[in-house]
Amino acid sequence: MFGSAFGGPGPLLLLLLALGIDALFGDWLDRILPDPAGLARRFCNAADARLNRAERGKPAQLFRGALVVLALVLIAAAAGLLVEWIGSIGRGWMVELLALLCGLRGRAAWTRVRAVRRALESGGVVAGQEAIQSLTRRHVYGLDEHGIARAAVEAAARAFDRKLVAPVFGYALLGVPGLFVWTAMDGADAALGSPGVRHGRFGSTAATLDDALNALPARLAGLLLALAAPFIGTAKAGGALRALGRDARKHPSLNMGWPIAAMAGALGLALGGPHRDGGVVITESWIGDGRARVTPADIGRALALSAVASLLLVGLVALLLWGVAGI
Repeated sequence: MFGSAFGGPGPLLLLLLALGIDALFGDWLDRILPDPAGLARRFCNAADARLNRAERGKPAQLFRGALVVLALVLIAAAAGLLVEWIGSIGRGWMVELLALLCGLRGRAAWTRVRAVRRALESGGVVAGQEAIQSLTRRHVYGLDEHGIARAAVEAAARAFDRKLVAPVFGYALLGVPGLFVWTAMDGADAALGSPGVRHGRFGSTAATLDDALNALPARLAGLLLALAAPFIGTAKAGGALRALGRDARKHPSLNMGWPIAAMAGALGLALGGPHRDGGVVITESWIGDGRARVTPADIGRALALSAVASLLLVGLVALLLWGVAGI
């Protein structure tokens, strides 16, 4: 509703306000507000260092990893309930607004991808490798200019889902506890969800729960990117929809193929594909049937597409608010 029973703005109005503030001031807020996903990542890294021992065997690793995730979810949900309780007192809705601004990192993630384009254009491959390092799990020093640009476009698609659509979805569905649980699992997946010997068992619960929580938001993100395409010059909604139907399930992640396929199809690109990790070639399917030689200009097109899709997300929240207010 427009207002809560306690006189403050209702949850959906707070969400709209938070989305607007993030779009305008997200870069600055990213430097001063705590990041729940970052806190969860540090928690999981500490637990990994202390509890994850290969000599304990795979069942023990699985059990310990599940306990870490359970503890993290309980802490996140309890923190969310505390924020909502404070929000019910006087002007406590401001605390809930701050919690939303902590969880929404759309503008900050968008800016980091833009920094990759600027690094490539001003400093070449070496600068681009440094800029993309925190945005991809690939071995960045084996990437050329086109590989860096592909990784940046993929990062823009992932960030739209994971830093904007999914937190909005979690909050709209379950309030601040839903927002905090989602952001906590985002951090847990970043810390423990990578495939490999060390985290194969210990991190499997984090990866599985992350996949479950992101199943609907990832598909919504893909649809919003497809709907945004007609507003971006040469982008094509039909190409995005075809890529979603044909290629979304080809990605190694159960969910990330949806926004990445929509981005690839809309912009006429081929994303994913084989890449080197040191001296080993990692074989991944191509997503999209367009150009694989992605350029810095294509990063700009991807950022424009995600910006328009973000506006569509705001419109969706506004429509939901209007519908709830009319009941």
